[in-house]
Amino acid sequence: MGGDLRHGGLPGTMDPAGTRPGAEPRPAGPPKILGVVWGLLILNTLGSTGAKTIIPLPRSLIQLVTMGALVAAFALALVVNARLRIRASAYVLLLTLLLVASVISSAHLESGFGALFRCFRLALFVGTLWLLSRWWDGGLTFVRPHIRVYFAVLGTVAVGLVVSPGAALPGEYEGRLVGALWPLTPPQIGQYAAVVIGLTVLLLLGRRTDRVSAAVVIVPSLVLLAFTHTRTATLGLLVGLVLAIGSLILTSAAARRFFTWAVLCATVAAVVFASALQAWFLRGQSQENFSSLTGRAKVWDALLAAHRSTSEQMFGVGLGDKSFGGLPIDNSWLAVYNEQGLIGVTLVAAIIAVLGGVALLRPPSLQRACAIFLISYCGIASYTEVGLGDASPYLLHLALAASLLAAPAEPAPLSMPEVRRRRVPRWAQRSEAT
Repeated sequence: MGGDLRHGGLPGTMDPAGTRPGAEPRPAGPPKILGVVWGLLILNTLGSTGAKTIIPLPRSLIQLVTMGALVAAFALALVVNARLRIRASAYVLLLTLLLVASVISSAHLESGFGALFRCFRLALFVGTLWLLSRWWDGGLTFVRPHIRVYFAVLGTVAVGLVVSPGAALPGEYEGRLVGALWPLTPPQIGQYAAVVIGLTVLLLLGRRTDRVSAAVVIVPSLVLLAFTHTRTATLGLLVGLVLAIGSLILTSAAARRFFTWAVLCATVAAVVFASALQAWFLRGQSQENFSSLTGRAKVWDALLAAHRSTSEQMFGVGLGDKSFGGLPIDNSWLAVYNEQGLIGVTLVAAIIAVLGGVALLRPPSLQRACAIFLISYCGIASYTEVGLGDASPYLLHLALAASLLAAPAEPAPLSMPEVRRRRVPRWAQRSEAT
């Protein structure tokens, strides 16, 4: 008869583990709490500065919420990974070296005691990533929480736009969309919308979501992206999707169809709506203002022309607010050079190079395409945005790419039960000998 009757089981029934008798147990999936930890990391990187909200929020309260989210993320990651099992990760290792360089540069206190606090924040951020690296196995474990949490943030922006259009489209930002419930700037909203759109499109092409669910996410995000008038996010979205979908063309018929239709629609839109697209792209700026990247080039020239000692050139002046002379730097590479010196620039370049190289060596897959999109987007955005040298959404995007590019963990070998040898009586041994 089938079934294990020795343990009181009926033929064909399951054991408490959910498997048939004699079958191998199913491997346990990643804990659901990982999505909560990832969401708390995202909340920490939202920042505390931005537009004026409908209900004024003290900056100290916002900082308390964001920093508390990071502490909670680290604590939960420590609980779920109590045995401190981690996986080797070149990305997190390079981030750890960047943290060491940041501590060395901030120890001089040229940027004040705030630099040491930012180092502590970066240390918790990197430590949480080390604890989460145990579940970096090349799967989509962290992709869906990444999309859901950022889409929830975009939901608060949409609610603010509906409740108070004047606060969401203020004149001080030239009518660009900002966060009216939580202080978010147009570049932040554009970044979140672009990443959500790109990852959702790739999941749709990989048949990991249906069209209705994808449309619910993509269409509102596109509308919010258009309201932000963010050129960097739009360019990063388009280039990132071209590279990501291009990596799937040879192996995915859906990717080939989508790419063909996208090129056709883009060509028609460029011809029919050329004037409207040009007006949206220029945002009413003069040619001189546009050529100087809205005044960014002047800050960059002043930063590069400033006198620096050898120590400042190598290690920087310590973690700060990513500004120079009271003006925002708005360039990740120059911000890293200013705060972490040439050593920091070298480490950030190594991060991009390592992730890009691993992505090129991986066989075509949905995970590889998502990683290529995130890496290319961060690379493009680094020219006019900051964040590659400190705890930021960009480092989270790259962490997600690193988890997608990680080699699958090898299953642990099944331990065979030890067979106990039966003791043979002496009289039986003598009878066998005779």
